[in-house]
Amino acid sequence: MTGFTNGEEADVELTDIVPFLVEDELIALGANYQKGPNWGSFIVEDGTLITGQNPGSSEAVAKALVAALR
Repeated sequence: MTGFTNGEEADVELTDIVPFLVEDELIALGANYQKGPNWGSFIVEDGTLITGQNPGSSEAVAKALVAALR
């Protein structure tokens, strides 16, 4: 699973605004959290779950979803 990294949250100055950091929370809950370079396109596919790290991953997530639906 992936999602916004702590570094990306810091880059947009939201670490003190959001109630929790996605990266920290997923790891704390036992998720197999994976990440790529900040702001790069990065997706993780695990069975029927397709997750993207950030808005830059939208196209790759969409392509993976279309491929999964075919």
